[in-house]
Amino acid sequence: MKIINSKKIVVALAAVGMMVTACNPEPDEDAKTSGNYDAETTGLTIGAMIDEDANLSSFNYILQRCGMDRMMKSYGQYTCFAPSNEAIAEYIDSLYKAEDNHNSMTENSLEGLSDSLCNDIALYHLTSTPQELSMLGGNGKTITTMLRRAMSTSVDSEGLILLNSRAHIIGSNDVTGEVKGTNGILYRLDMVVPRNNSKMNDVFAELEGYTIFAEALKRTGLDDSISVTQKTDEMGMPIVYQLDDCTDNMANNAECYWPKTCDVKFTIFAESDEIIKKTLTDAGYNPTTDDTEGWFQALAKYCGQVYGGASGWYDYVNEKGIQVSTGEDYTNRFNVVNMFMAYHILYCGMPYNELVFMRPGTTTNPPQGLLWNYCNGGEPYDYYETMLPNTLVKIWNPRNSRGSRIYINRWVQNNTLTDDPTSMGSAGMHTVMQEGVEVQNPDETIKDKSATINGYIIPIKSMLVYDKNVPQGVLNERLRFDSSTFLPELVNNGFRYLSVDEASGLNSGGHGTRIAFPLNFFDNVVCYSTTTVLRYNVKGWYRAYQADAFQGWGVYDLAIKLPPVPTNEYELRLFYTPMDHAGMMQFYMGKSSAKNTMVPLGIPLDARIDETDPLIGWTSFYDEDDMGVASDQAMRNRGYMRGPYSFFGGTNVTVGNETNANCRGDGVATLRLILGTDRYLQSDDHWFRIKSVIDDKDLKWQLDFVELVPTSVVNSNTYAEDWY
Repeated sequence: MKIINSKKIVVALAAVGMMVTACNPEPDEDAKTSGNYDAETTGLTIGAMIDEDANLSSFNYILQRCGMDRMMKSYGQYTCFAPSNEAIAEYIDSLYKAEDNHNSMTENSLEGLSDSLCNDIALYHLTSTPQELSMLGGNGKTITTMLRRAMSTSVDSEGLILLNSRAHIIGSNDVTGEVKGTNGILYRLDMVVPRNNSKMNDVFAELEGYTIFAEALKRTGLDDSISVTQKTDEMGMPIVYQLDDCTDNMANNAECYWPKTCDVKFTIFAESDEIIKKTLTDAGYNPTTDDTEGWFQALAKYCGQVYGGASGWYDYVNEKGIQVSTGEDYTNRFNVVNMFMAYHILYCGMPYNELVFMRPGTTTNPPQGLLWNYCNGGEPYDYYETMLPNTLVKIWNPRNSRGSRIYINRWVQNNTLTDDPTSMGSAGMHTVMQEGVEVQNPDETIKDKSATINGYIIPIKSMLVYDKNVPQGVLNERLRFDSSTFLPELVNNGFRYLSVDEASGLNSGGHGTRIAFPLNFFDNVVCYSTTTVLRYNVKGWYRAYQADAFQGWGVYDLAIKLPPVPTNEYELRLFYTPMDHAGMMQFYMGKSSAKNTMVPLGIPLDARIDETDPLIGWTSFYDEDDMGVASDQAMRNRGYMRGPYSFFGGTNVTVGNETNANCRGDGVATLRLILGTDRYLQSDDHWFRIKSVIDDKDLKWQLDFVELVPTSVVNSNTYAEDWY
């Protein structure tokens, strides 16, 4: 990956990654001379403040049991949500009485807690970045804790900040609750932050107001499909991964964090009873009895109407020769009710505010008020695979037209085409053909239960279906797939939104800019060579879409399964940044991960070749009289395109001057390599292979994003493809 001011930034990031060390050194006792002193701080570490507070002695004991007390006295920047002694005592009593085995506690006391319980309690109340009170005050913020579990914030009627709707930050309504130390922030709580340790299927069985949806989950057997919490072996035991080498050769062989187990999570978009009843009634599907059974039968008739003719647009069933069933065997994956429900379930588990990448700028990277990696009016969106075989949903935040609303399968005519090369196009050519299903931030009725141990339940405001408008309208556009979205393991294990500081906090004694992975960690990645290295660059100021990238090095040879797409003819493109430590690689495509199915795509790419080389012909588009239109065509003739106009790629950004910072601008060159055109069937798998063709283990490969673009978009006779 090419990093702006690369030498300075790599050194800076490496320094951040080493702030937490294996021996947890003590900071300078004189905070004023340590370089970390802030006039608003106490001059003490979080650990020292906890030591001095007799009402936090129980939480201090828990920290000591799992060794986290040393981290709270070490360098770094953390947030500690510390429950009072009374809150800890109440929580212990509830744990002891909750189960027959007393949650493996030896007695109803602080000392009776198991080591694993101490570890869970401590890590769920700590974050590896400072969370200032001003950041917590808005409803709907989600914090990722050091346990890699989410915690939500809200504000009660008295202005107190609530964690997961119940635990108050004492004094947060008059800012006295925020106590800054030399290594972060301490908050005192009136209770242990509650978290939902139930599985999604168990929650739906008890969720008030979603009885029809829950019944359909049960009848289809999909409730069993969402009961998984971790990847397991043939004996049903969690897989424990091994990694011999977790070093980062881009950071002086510092160690990276690597996961020992792999969580499995889901996102379920769910219609409430109220939404389902209104939709069915308006459509004329009135139940024979006003109970769950009556409404389920009415729903089954509705599903028959929507999916009974699916062979007309769902090419997968035609290409596989599958008969869609309207019968009562709802466990049949191609029964109309099963199809309806499966389309509501994603293999990636995310809270509401992580459905699309939206991270505001800071004072410098980029400036406050700009959306990081979305500039010049670019809008956050992503595509996710659902449990309905080989189908996608599009999640879109059209912030210019609808503010902060998020929609599923919103369809805008001629999306990704334009009649004006310098913009997304005139409003007249972008008629909203389908408003889409609006996503709802979970309200108080289900907020406590919406975040489960293996995923998230997200309410929606209308019925979600896979009908002809999805493949023929919504997805008939330039499809850009970010690797951190279509590799579910990155989402489900909390890596997708991880910052450098958070990664450093996970990795005591190691490097914080990358996560390392065993070669068998990903379901949809196959490594043919054991010398392949798999890494993930966490969120940083890089020339990368969504500020991250899947990458690696070694004498590599691997294949990655791409997301499914509707049957169509597509142009395949790969986004990359030229860099002096990049590799030379051959690309292939195949319908399976077997090597003999792989077909080479053109000649090898030498990613070390500078973008201004005549073989490529990149120029600074805004220096040209026609804004780069002619040079765009010249680059296409050579098999290249400029990077997108819609996200940042530089550090010298000022509000009102976004143009120079985008990935078409001067000094921030990025490229898209055109790899060829082919017909893709919805029923096929699509495996993208990357193979090193030079024997140098230190040169990198990278998969940031790929594009599959319908040739009708590429070759439109009426409009041009937009720059975004």
